Amino acid sequence: MLTRLRALMTKELLNILRDPKSRTVLIVPPIIQIFIFSFAMTMEAKNIHLGVLNLDAGRAGFELVQRFREAKTFTRILPLQGQAEIAPVLDEQQALAVLVVPVDFSRRLAAGSPTQVQLLLDGRKTNTAQIVGGYAQRILEGFLAEQAPGAASRMPAVLETRHWFNPNLEFMWYTVPSLICILSTVISLILTALSVAREREMGTFEQLLVSPLQPFEILLGKALPALFLALCSASLLLAIAIFVFRIPFQGSLTLLYGAMVVFLLAIVGIGLFISSLCMTQQQAILGAFVFMPPAVILSGFATPIENMPAWLQTVTGVNPLRWFLIIVRGVFLKDMPPGDVMTNILPMVVIALVTLTAAGWLFKRRMG
Repeated sequence: MLTRLRALMTKELLNILRDPKSRTVLIVPPIIQIFIFSFAMTMEAKNIHLGVLNLDAGRAGFELVQRFREAKTFTRILPLQGQAEIAPVLDEQQALAVLVVPVDFSRRLAAGSPTQVQLLLDGRKTNTAQIVGGYAQRILEGFLAEQAPGAASRMPAVLETRHWFNPNLEFMWYTVPSLICILSTVISLILTALSVAREREMGTFEQLLVSPLQPFEILLGKALPALFLALCSASLLLAIAIFVFRIPFQGSLTLLYGAMVVFLLAIVGIGLFISSLCMTQQQAILGAFVFMPPAVILSGFATPIENMPAWLQTVTGVNPLRWFLIIVRGVFLKDMPPGDVMTNILPMVVIALVTLTAAGWLFKRRMG
């Protein structure tokens, strides 16, 4: 059996590595994607255009506008001359926000009276608008603290904020480890989804059927090469994350690779299930992309799972990408303990057993 299995695995690896298109898909796209997505997939607010209507002729109003002008978030300040210019600026998206400084801002600030500054935001860009609103609030609070230093001492409590595991809130520390999970999923899914479908399309599937290979040997011979190549590709992405992007790696490589093997087995099972259903490689690719968008959305990558409805949170439990994301982020940034890693590996073990069993059952049925 080992001889037959080794021969099939060698054949599968040679089919993939000898094909220029397969080699390109395996190496070039993941490298390009991790560089592009690392910079493009960000929820930070940068290069924001800000409209400013300063109705105050005093020094405080001028200094407040200068604070916003010097902030790195705002790359362009659009001075407005009157209230009538606010609506066109927001409506035509010349600026995401408009700051309105009232006429009596300096006078009320000097007198110690309550004052109010208005910030108008374009709600069509919901997330960015909320982030920019938070930035503006911090700039204003910092300015008021300097203008009235005695106000802090009259406050009953002062909130001091510290960020664990990512002190400077570097968004790339969050994005790059997550991309390792997503791109590894794409690679392993595509490789396995094409494996059986390629044999059928090329007319060589019948040769496998009349060979001494048992059905489970054929399935194993298709799964192991894909698992090996996916591990190699994930290792390349891991090296890029650590040595190129300088993402701190705090945890254990052994734990990470152990979790990665279990995760990829679960994805390989899904890919083989898709491949067993399809007759052509085009159908297999379409099947893989039917799986990928829901898997990414329900993984907690872009939106927290806690924000989803209770029934949908339950559905995410069958998504192996959800559990692997938790492990990768935890091992990378906070040295996740082995017990916590095992807690998240166990659901993936169950998913892998189910997907591989289902793929084997369907493969035998389709052979019959």
